[in-house]
Amino acid sequence: QVQLVESGGGLVQPGGSLRLSCAASGPIFRFNTMRWYRQAPGKQRELVAGVSSGGSADYADSVKGRFTISADNAKKTIYLQMNNLKPEDTATYYCYIVGDTPMSWGLDYWGKGTLVTVSS
Repeated sequence: QVQLVESGGGLVQPGGSLRLSCAASGPIFRFNTMRWYRQAPGKQRELVAGVSSGGSADYADSVKGRFTISADNAKKTIYLQMNNLKPEDTATYYCYIVGDTPMSWGLDYWGKGTLVTVSS
């Protein structure tokens, strides 16, 4: 069974940085699509950053130049480096992966989320 577990959230002051991690466990051996979403209280979930295997990364306009998505395939982990954080970045952040296991190809998986709070 594939599970995704996010970590790295917390309270940070405006202008600070955090790095979120999303570790995959189970038989998944290839990531085809990797994304980070976020959902602020009272708002819809929105796509923050995404990248497909062999492709370039895309970012929401609100985070361009501040956030960077990356992956370490050997560790089966994806990351979201967040710099110059703003109060409006406060949200629960979720990782999303489309990947392959020996028994299934192209299934998608969600993490349970990690809370990021940007406040002074």
